[in-house]
Amino acid sequence: MIELRGLSKSFRTRSGRKIVAQDISTIFPPRRAVAILGRNGAGKSTLLRMISGALDPDAGRVLRRGLVSWPVGFAGSFHPDLTGVQNVRFIARVYGIDTDELVDFVADFAELGAHLHQPVREYSSGMRSRLAFGSSMGIRFDTYLVDEVTAVGDAAFKAKSEALFEARLQDSAAIVVSHAMGQVRRLCDHGCVLEGGRLHFHEEVEAAIAHHQRLMNAPEAED
Repeated sequence: MIELRGLSKSFRTRSGRKIVAQDISTIFPPRRAVAILGRNGAGKSTLLRMISGALDPDAGRVLRRGLVSWPVGFAGSFHPDLTGVQNVRFIARVYGIDTDELVDFVADFAELGAHLHQPVREYSSGMRSRLAFGSSMGIRFDTYLVDEVTAVGDAAFKAKSEALFEARLQDSAAIVVSHAMGQVRRLCDHGCVLEGGRLHFHEEVEAAIAHHQRLMNAPEAED
């Protein structure tokens, strides 16, 4: 379970201060998948990074119970000068799991072939996403944080990614940032909408999607 207590975050921009989170308090329940929806630039990925601990809030706290993944899909997950295999082994050591087992899992799942032994800086964005998703799914986290990553690849790879993700959700929770409403409907139990620094939690996914679609059809408010 993950709980946000009075979470606030903003950034200074040329056009003024951008508010990402404004006194957000909510609970993400255990063993449930929750979608975070919102306009481009609303701060969904930033919120996910705060939940993971990769970014500090200006105020408030994130309470994490159980093992929480890094934000899968975030490009900063890997050291660019290390090979894919070296990065996977480093991740395994950080989380205290067998390095060879994780490497074997990622090699089989990500389908990167010889690229797995090349520096990550030479990877395309799609290859990085495959490496990130495979590395995360190879570890049994209590909560998975996922940022659009299952959208990468051809139809067969997307289907394989969703099937693996659904299998992990039998025993784990997830917080999913996605613009694909079909994917949200298939994978998520609840939904949140982030707008103007406020996070609106909906018990029903369809209610969250409807809220999001109303916002997308409405003019964006000025800061």
